[in-house]
Amino acid sequence: MSTKPATPAYAAHGLLVDPARSAPQLWRLLLGLLLIGVLSYALTAVAVQTLIAAFPGTWVRDLPAGGSPVAMLVLLSSFLCVTIAVACTLRLLHRRSLSSVIGPMPLALQQFGRTCLRLAILMAALALLWLILPGGLDAGAMSDLTPNLALNQWLRLLPLALIAIFIQISAEEILFRGYLQQTLAARGLHPLIWLLVPSAIFAVGHYVPEDAGLNAPLIALWAGGFGLLMADLTARAGTLGPAMAVHFVNNIIAILLFGSPTSLSGLALFLVPFELSDPVILRQMLWLDFAVVGLCWLVARLAIRR
Repeated sequence: MSTKPATPAYAAHGLLVDPARSAPQLWRLLLGLLLIGVLSYALTAVAVQTLIAAFPGTWVRDLPAGGSPVAMLVLLSSFLCVTIAVACTLRLLHRRSLSSVIGPMPLALQQFGRTCLRLAILMAALALLWLILPGGLDAGAMSDLTPNLALNQWLRLLPLALIAIFIQISAEEILFRGYLQQTLAARGLHPLIWLLVPSAIFAVGHYVPEDAGLNAPLIALWAGGFGLLMADLTARAGTLGPAMAVHFVNNIIAILLFGSPTSLSGLALFLVPFELSDPVILRQMLWLDFAVVGLCWLVARLAIRR
């Protein structure tokens, strides 16, 4: 099996793919995905039931929709079970460590930090632009933001919320841009396959017709596009650091700043004035949101230039 990089732009991907070449068989990957699904489900069920038994309260009824701060912290933190399941699967079936999926740790941390810093500057610039444009805060659907948490409560929760969001996004990156993408690439498949297949599965995981109604396919398509950009970024960087940074900033905005009034709103400072199923505004916002994600991808690419 060839170890030659698929394209010069993706030469750094070898840092992640080379450790996967010792056990890239398709049966291992399929069995691994099954094992990850079963193990993460079992661990999550045990952890959540243990918390419910130890700390009963009103947060339990809010758990399915993430309707309170505690419920959201539990939901986000439960993704640690996915990371544990991937780590166990890597050891059992692929003779790999979890750190090998993330990439060289000093480089991953450096790329994560540099990307986060540049994304923070980008977000500050976009917020300033929003304020100074004609109409400013009174323009568009976002003018009717509803306060959700009191600022002092939100600030007290912020450290725990940031940790929980990092647990959630790192689990998704480790599974999709890590384990799945790298194992497919280790088989010597065309880049389109190992870029598109994990992104398509990531999209399916975000298909939520019970919350989004007729918008569910569009939200899944958005997620697939996001996954594709993160897959490309990972292949260019040679670590999961930049993709984690973009995912982290994206979810801070979507979960901690501007939450949906019907889903995963427990930690949001504000609630947006439309639901995921809104037939007009949500579709407009998806295009705007994806344009911002595209800018984040470009900024991240600049951040990892050597």
